[in-house]
Amino acid sequence: MSTNSNLIPFETKMQNTLQSLTQDLSTIRTGRAHVSMLDLIKIEVYGQKMPINQLATISTPESQLLTVQVWDAANVKFVDKALRESDLNINPTVDGQIVRVPVPKLSEERRLDLIKIVKNQSEKIKISIRNIRREGMDLLKNLLKNKEISEDDNTKLSNELQQITDKFISEIDKKISEKEQEIIKV
Repeated sequence: MSTNSNLIPFETKMQNTLQSLTQDLSTIRTGRAHVSMLDLIKIEVYGQKMPINQLATISTPESQLLTVQVWDAANVKFVDKALRESDLNINPTVDGQIVRVPVPKLSEERRLDLIKIVKNQSEKIKISIRNIRREGMDLLKNLLKNKEISEDDNTKLSNELQQITDKFISEIDKKISEKEQEIIKV
């Protein structure tokens, strides 16, 4: 049995978890406009909730401004309402089928709040990574118990799994540190 074949599913799960963190971090605004800020906003239209990027084109003409070009004029009021009710602390203005979203500069207090949010997200992701490692260790214990792998293989695979886990935890720490620096930068 190849040493990595037992661990590949766990490494893949960890990679997906890390990608989830990266996506979540991209939605946290840092005082500059970025189209991914609106990724998590869902609009109630056509009897269902749809992501904003399926109803409009989002662009950043300036560093402090987002424009949302709504394709169907009937949906403009729904987009405006969803943006106002989001937790992004933004105040959009409607100009025909274009919704302009000025991105205000962050106050020091809001920056500290965002850092807390980022740290909470990183802790949740680290817990997920550790749970994946635990699943892998449980699998290795079962393989050893059923005599499908030897003691030496179990030790080797356990160490490999721990190294993979450590690698992902350090990547999480690096991403969080980068995001904190981005938030703090004025």
